[in-house]
Formats: sequence, C-alpha cells, structure tokens
Amino acid sequence: MKRNNGGAMAKKNCWELKQCGREPGGAKAKELGVCAAAIETKMNGIHGGQNGGRTCWVVGGTLCGGKVQGTFAAKMANCLSCDFFKSVAAEEKDKLRLTKELLAILKSSD
Repeated sequence: MKRNNGGAMAKKNCWELKQCGREPGGAKAKELGVCAAAIETKMNGIHGGQNGGRTCWVVGGTLCGGKVQGTFAAKMANCLSCDFFKSVAAEEKDKLRLTKELLAILKSSD
C-alpha cells in the first residue's frame, strides 16, 4: 500500500487493487467507460476510500470483470467471493460498515 500524507499506509480503492483502469482518467476509462464505484460520491471516505472505491459491493452498475454487474441484489453473491471485498473486510475488521447502513447512505438524498 502507498503511504498517505500522515505517514500511515493509505488504503487502496478497488480500481487500484484490481488495476482495471476504469477510474476517471484511467487507462481504459475512455474506451470502456468509468465505473460507478469510482464516481459514487456518497461513499467518499468510507473505509478510507475515494468515492465508492472501498464500498464497491453496494454500488449498483459497477464494471467488474469487463461487464456491468447490475444492482446490489444481483451482484452481491459475486462480491462476497471477491478478493477485494475480502481484503477490505479483513483490514476493517469490526469497523466494517454494515451493508444495510451503506445501502441507506446510497439511498439518502443528501
């Protein structure tokens, strides 16, 4: 992991770990589109991530595996077996925000 300005290890976003290039300005963003997780601002800062970068499993329309993953309900089984999800859960341990809470944040109108 890279270091943040305070010297602590910065937490990686999904696009950094997966190296998909689907973040704004990423290598594949122009060709394949920007992933919803990279631009979901309601999740910014949660689990130390940028936008939805560390809560991608609750963000609908992510682009994992080269295709749109759809709604939370449709993609959750895949996400639970994802190495990135498992790494966030292991890093956050008892600080991992509940999926129910994350979905409520997404549904809020600011």
